[in-house]
Amino acid sequence: MGVLLAATPFGHANPEATSEIPTVKFTDITAAAGIKFVHHNGAYGDKLLPETMGGGVAFLDYDNDGHQDLLFINSTDWPGHVPPGRQPPTMALYHNDGQGRFADVTADSGLDVSFYGMGVAVGDYDNDGLPDVFITAVGGNHLFHNEGKGKFRQVTQAAGLDGSPDNWSTSAAWIDYDNDGKLDLFVCNYVRWSPEIDRAANFELPNLGRAYGPPRNFAGTFPHLYHNDGNGKFTDTSEPAGIQIKNPATGLPVAKSLAVAPVDVDNDGWMDLVVANDTAQNFLFRNQRDGTFKEIGARSGIAFDAYGLTRGAMGIDSARFRNDDTLGIAIGNFANEMNALYVAPRGSLVFADEAIREGVGPASQKLLKFGLFFFDYDLDGRLDVLTADGHLEPEINRVQPTQQYRQPAQLFWNRGDKGLGFLPVPPEKSGRDLVQPIVGRGSAFADIDGDGDLDVVLTQVAGAPLLLRNDQKLNHHWIRLKLIGTKSNRDAIGAWLKVHVRGHTLSRQVMPTRSYLSQSELPVTIGLGEADKVDSVEIAWPSGQTQRLNSPAIDRLTVVTEPR
Repeated sequence: MGVLLAATPFGHANPEATSEIPTVKFTDITAAAGIKFVHHNGAYGDKLLPETMGGGVAFLDYDNDGHQDLLFINSTDWPGHVPPGRQPPTMALYHNDGQGRFADVTADSGLDVSFYGMGVAVGDYDNDGLPDVFITAVGGNHLFHNEGKGKFRQVTQAAGLDGSPDNWSTSAAWIDYDNDGKLDLFVCNYVRWSPEIDRAANFELPNLGRAYGPPRNFAGTFPHLYHNDGNGKFTDTSEPAGIQIKNPATGLPVAKSLAVAPVDVDNDGWMDLVVANDTAQNFLFRNQRDGTFKEIGARSGIAFDAYGLTRGAMGIDSARFRNDDTLGIAIGNFANEMNALYVAPRGSLVFADEAIREGVGPASQKLLKFGLFFFDYDLDGRLDVLTADGHLEPEINRVQPTQQYRQPAQLFWNRGDKGLGFLPVPPEKSGRDLVQPIVGRGSAFADIDGDGDLDVVLTQVAGAPLLLRNDQKLNHHWIRLKLIGTKSNRDAIGAWLKVHVRGHTLSRQVMPTRSYLSQSELPVTIGLGEADKVDSVEIAWPSGQTQRLNSPAIDRLTVVTEPR
């Protein structure tokens, strides 16, 4: 990598200094950490589309011991195709000892159940201080209430969240869309699917025969929105809330949703939703503050690419990546389609795709991107981007010589907030473990060993995950904040932090829902670079009240409780 114009922490370029992308090695510790989970997709030769989509992963502190545990989502065998003597595959829950070593505690946890799982959302929906787990699936979803002491109880039907047995649900998000202090639930649904529909589509590739069909071969569906009524009950408000978008010509559902980024796009204190749709227009649901949403994706510039075309949108995340009020919506798209990076200044609802100018576009084009998130891997105060990549078709190389089934993850380093954009990080700067080819799908981040930097987990189809320890040694400082709501939802999901340091403001949202089918940790880590103190932190709670912290301690966790 050549000599670059250096960006000091928080983004101002220093014309008198030169610098390169920092060396931050990620080390594969999957086996050493005790992770033995292997995803099972049930493939037996009929090439049914759900087999290609993988499973999500969540970092969560299920027992409130301050350490981020791991939950892997699994699928299972198809009816009539269970090999004799095989034990049904289940989810996998791993307890973190605080040093980044994990023990399998799935047995008798209540999460040791078998179904065709897809995604996961973690949130304390009853504000009892224990994180609950919602798992999406093919053929009906599942809500598990955290009973404490490592036990979960399935309460799906009683809560009213099982959904239709015909649904194929993907990503989900706990949000408080009406700011009443209780977490509601948004659920993405993919396509109208059944084994019979899939077989009838009979998709084939030259020289391969039967292959996994594209979503264009299947009809769209509606996402779901559930209002938390309290007392463990939810009401399906999808239709009255305005999130069931129909094709005006046919009256049929438009959505083929794979992921959602909850974010207050217009800074009015109410949660909006950006939905990534696969081969259909992306949605921006603007919160009308009366329990309803208005879909403005096309008007805002998020729905299509620069040519007015849809793309194969997979994972999604949002961030104020320039350390100003500019909002970015990043989406990982299909092979031979670049990442999208839709950007809008504060107060504007008009986005432009700046992926090429920002440097996350052309370098990503060849890869098929699924998991995607913003995180500050080198703790320099600027949010970087990581994608988990992998193709759908195992034999794709026979049809497209430039494509591979197993693909490396891709890391982009943010070199500044003044239009300097991102640079793809070469293997010698990230370590070879990060870019070992896998069939990448879900992804998440957390500090698993208490050293302040953010570690990463990537999942893959029909294979073992990749747990990567961040071994950066840059001596950068950081603060870590865990918020506890009182008037707001207890997890403080949706709260915004503004960290004032050296004349700069770093904005971060409390939001575990990121990437594809997955959840990252709830506490927020903010890198400070060389700054050894923070001037102040402003917290905008979902309840509408604000709180100011003066000079919080650096290089450690600070727990902040919302004033009553």
